[in-house]
Amino acid sequence: MSQVKITETVLRDAHQSLVATRMTTEEMIPILTKLDEVGYHALEAWGGATFDACLRFLNEDPWQRLRTIRDNVKNTKLQMLFRGQNILGYRHYADDVVEYFVQKSIANGIDIIRIFDALNDVRNLKTAINATKKEGGHCQVAFSYTTSPVHSIENFVKLSKELEEMGADSICIKDMAGLVTPYVAYDLVKALKESIKIPVEFHTHYTAGVASMSIIKAVEAGCDIIDTAISPLALGTSQPATEPIVAALQGTEFDTGLDLKKLNEVREFFAPIREKYMESGLLNPKVLGVDVNALLYQVPGGMLSNLVSQLKQAGQEDKYEEVLKEVPRVRAEAGYPPLVTPSSQIVGTQAVFNVLFGRYKTVTKEFKGIVKGEYGTTPAPIDDEFRKMIIGDEEPITCRPADLIKPELETLRKEVEKYAEQDEDVLSYALFGQVAEKFFEKRKAEKYKVDIEHSDKENKIHPVI
Repeated sequence: MSQVKITETVLRDAHQSLVATRMTTEEMIPILTKLDEVGYHALEAWGGATFDACLRFLNEDPWQRLRTIRDNVKNTKLQMLFRGQNILGYRHYADDVVEYFVQKSIANGIDIIRIFDALNDVRNLKTAINATKKEGGHCQVAFSYTTSPVHSIENFVKLSKELEEMGADSICIKDMAGLVTPYVAYDLVKALKESIKIPVEFHTHYTAGVASMSIIKAVEAGCDIIDTAISPLALGTSQPATEPIVAALQGTEFDTGLDLKKLNEVREFFAPIREKYMESGLLNPKVLGVDVNALLYQVPGGMLSNLVSQLKQAGQEDKYEEVLKEVPRVRAEAGYPPLVTPSSQIVGTQAVFNVLFGRYKTVTKEFKGIVKGEYGTTPAPIDDEFRKMIIGDEEPITCRPADLIKPELETLRKEVEKYAEQDEDVLSYALFGQVAEKFFEKRKAEKYKVDIEHSDKENKIHPVI
């Protein structure tokens, strides 16, 4: 057994899970060279919700964030999370947009693209896989792990074999809700290692309190790479903490080879950042505890913080438990989709609406989309009567949803022409339309302001002495 490798999630999933992806690039910069020296297999630094949060909340260009990280990280691979045909947005995009996004991600510094589909519909992964291979990136394909009457280890092994045949360079068990218990982790990894030739990575969350134990059992079964987060931004709805896992494996055949002193320097940097988030209220204590109910309700970390936030805005925080109980009911009716972006937000929001306004009295456009087949085929068939109640007489979609989308890139380029300052702006606009436009306008205003200030300084008339 060779050394177990570690992917550090602090720059992406850790803060996405705990503080709704609000860490700024400025907060990251001082620690990047130290992170680069640790010897991690990879730094997960981009993708997921980072793109949206940069534009919507932080007034940052996500592409510039990636370039800044790449400029400071010379030796460690950079990894991103990519939602198949959804890219980093919340709908399916045309193939030409997916291909161009992959091309630009790799050109700007990404080495490993972790591609997944919320429904595990392989048709939604094909374009992104082919594009990653074409651009010379490492194509890691993840399956969204979940439990239901229609999911099993045998099914996940069969799916992984298919993904290997489609060109995956490695497979990731994406356990977004922390549902994989220790002995299941062992059996699942063992079955995968016996059936496929490519490396296996295990990504989980601490939500239900079993994640560190599951990681150890996955490692014992032959898992090649594990995802962890440096301790100040670990646990709760985030990943297991890096340092204890490294310490637990030290001196064994699975030793990671990482230096706890170097990791402590990273920990010391993030400790005050955690305190700052706690004081500002951005880090809600609710997401830090162990919630074994996650094993019952299957609600992933990011979704938990979203539900808390939605109920807070509605002044209905006392309905939290009720919403948690409604989630599995909605999920079963919608064909047991794994709860991961965007299906987690769609099912979660519908559960909130059901509790606040009555069951399916108000149905979101996105929930109609899942039931109609706009996101692909659900793991279990949806009951015909339920479908009719949600979408009426509309025809369900049975083909690959992206087959119905015409090429979009040229049209988008024309629409964004007046704002574009770099090739990548068309992709920001493609994914986040009005949010991106607002960002472009702010960027232009700030640039204009700087130009005016500079011009004023240049044109000052100095008195003749």
